[in-house]
Amino acid sequence: QVQLVESGGGSVQAGGSLRLSCVASGRTFSNYNVAWFRQAPGQEREFAAAISWIAGSTRYADSVEGRFTISRDNDKNTVYLQLNSLKSEDTATYYCAARFRALSASSRLSDYDYWGQGTRVTVSS
Repeated sequence: QVQLVESGGGSVQAGGSLRLSCVASGRTFSNYNVAWFRQAPGQEREFAAAISWIAGSTRYADSVEGRFTISRDNDKNTVYLQLNSLKSEDTATYYCAARFRALSASSRLSDYDYWGQGTRVTVSS
C-alpha cells in the first residue's frame, strides 16, 4: 500500500503559476509510476501528466504540453506538477495516482491503483 497526499492548490489569475506536490508514504516511491489527473466540475477525470519510475520519462496531455512540467524527487518521496501559463480551463481538482513498476507512464485512469484526495486549482480570467 502507498498513501498519497496532494497539496499546493489554490486560486490564481490567468497567466499565473502554481506548483502541486504529491507526497507518498508507505512504500519506496521510486518504484512507482506517478501521474496527475484532473477533474473539472461536471466533467470526467482526465489525464494531465505522468512520470515513470524508470529513468523518469514523462508524458503529457496535449492540452498541457509546454505549460505543465512533472518531476520527482525520490529522496523526498514527492512528485511535483509545475503549472505555468494557467488558463481558466485548467480549473479543476488535481489528483495524483500511482502504480507499481509499470513499463510505461500510462495516461489511463484504470492503470493506476493508488489515488490521493485531490487539491483544488481555480484560475480566474
